[in-house]
Amino acid sequence: MSRAQDANRSFFPFGNPFRMISPKGPKISSQLLLILHAFEATLEERLKKLIPKSKDEILSLSWMTLAMQALCESHNDIKTLITELELPVHDWDEKWIDVYLDISVKLLDICIAFSSELSRLNQGHLLLHCALHNLGSSSSEQYVRACSSLDGWKQHIGSGNPRIEKCGSILDNLLRSLDLPKVKKSAKGKVLMQAMYGVKVQTVFLCSVFAAAFSGSTKNMSDLDVADVYSWAPTFKSLQDLVNGEIRVRSGRFTILNELEVVDSSVKELYPIIQGVSDAIETESLAKIVGELGRATEKLSQGLDLLTKEVDSFFQVVLTGRDALLSSLRSGATFIDSIQAGNRDAQIVN
Repeated sequence: MSRAQDANRSFFPFGNPFRMISPKGPKISSQLLLILHAFEATLEERLKKLIPKSKDEILSLSWMTLAMQALCESHNDIKTLITELELPVHDWDEKWIDVYLDISVKLLDICIAFSSELSRLNQGHLLLHCALHNLGSSSSEQYVRACSSLDGWKQHIGSGNPRIEKCGSILDNLLRSLDLPKVKKSAKGKVLMQAMYGVKVQTVFLCSVFAAAFSGSTKNMSDLDVADVYSWAPTFKSLQDLVNGEIRVRSGRFTILNELEVVDSSVKELYPIIQGVSDAIETESLAKIVGELGRATEKLSQGLDLLTKEVDSFFQVVLTGRDALLSSLRSGATFIDSIQAGNRDAQIVN
């Protein structure tokens, strides 16, 4: 299948928004407009739910879990939209299929990178567990072992992940994919492309946030300029400004993830005490600090587990949609029939 050529770049970096409201091209019926408006209203509500009440909620594992759930829901909504539009795959423009398949494979790569980072962070839990176990004794020998475990944890967490570092080039490609394919003859196709644009913007933004959170760097961040003609644009801009602004404030720290930062603070407070560098401390006070580290460690572990499940779910959503489209192209079946068959297969495997 041939790829669309990048001959002349649009003046608008992410597609010409006025093409959506131009009188030229296919006329969108009132019924199709209702479907599109309902889709975009749901997208806007989803974005609103991600706007935290305070900056302290940003970059927490719980917020990231909600963000990944929102991505799963939006990508599932695209599948539902295709059903409502009754737009069979054989009516799809080749460029739409190219865009869908190209984006899906990049999203699968990003999911794999995120999963590897979550696994790496979870591996540090064993070192913290060993340190906490040794801190249960007042023996100086056990304290030495605890120090060794804490040293190992800091080195492990600060070592970096090559897969996360490669996310930058993937995100650059996804940014370029935001440019909308032209729709000349199909009103339903025009609705589908506009809906997909909203989901692509949400996806690129949140994936760039995850990449920045995991790397502690702002180099993979994107400030997307979305035209105001989209009903969800003001909400998206508010969310983007708030989240990206907080990432820039935290950039350069040992970590910008909330739960990881709490663990690191406890480790920094505890480390000089068990090394004997600081003045003698009462057993009760030491137990309090150890208890705080234990609770922070458990909260970090639980948050990583929940986020890992959501990243895995998103991987399956993307994979199911991709497989359904490929199956439809081969067999001539409808896209939604292939999706439903894929979902049944996934349930059997699970």
